[in-house]
Amino acid sequence: MSRASGAPLARGSHTVPALCLAIFTVLWIALGIRPRYREDWVLENLQTFVAVPVAVLSYRRFRFSNQAYIQATIFLVLHTIGSHYTYSEVPLGAWVQSVFGLARNHYDRVVHFCFGLLMLRPVRELAIRRPETLGGVARFYLSFAAVAFWSVFYEITESIVAAIADPAAGIAYLGTQGDVWDAQKDMGIACLGGLLAAAFDAWQLRMQR
Repeated sequence: MSRASGAPLARGSHTVPALCLAIFTVLWIALGIRPRYREDWVLENLQTFVAVPVAVLSYRRFRFSNQAYIQATIFLVLHTIGSHYTYSEVPLGAWVQSVFGLARNHYDRVVHFCFGLLMLRPVRELAIRRPETLGGVARFYLSFAAVAFWSVFYEITESIVAAIADPAAGIAYLGTQGDVWDAQKDMGIACLGGLLAAAFDAWQLRMQR
């Protein structure tokens, strides 16, 4: 079976998954010691508190490809940096905003784009166990639709959590920076990243064949 299939079979060395977990854990602990706003940090990490333990506990039953582990780790690191500072106050984004005279800190936009670009493969491997049995159009569509769904789900969940949480923490958590179309733009740019990732995924499968 192809290593790209995402099937729950052993895939050789455990080095890459273990290294990814170690790197993420060290950075997550370091950035969680003194976050800028503790309440916002907790809200931002609600998904992490669930997703990472589930991935670890289910490892023996289901292994992602090494590529999927690496991409998911990169995304989680970007998200962890955003949760430490809050997305609207990440220093790198503020520096880019100042240098180019931008109206807002776009670090959150970059992370939403990276969600689509980096998480399409892990989501696809989890949802489609035998992608080689699908036609190219079906594979492309289902992979992209899954990423679009999770982007929409996140925005809806984010707004619900912000509505019931402490108002100040909720505002920081949403990070709209005064843009009433912030959620729609976040979903749109995540879908753009997903489209690029799905196109690359289709090309990669064709090359493997």
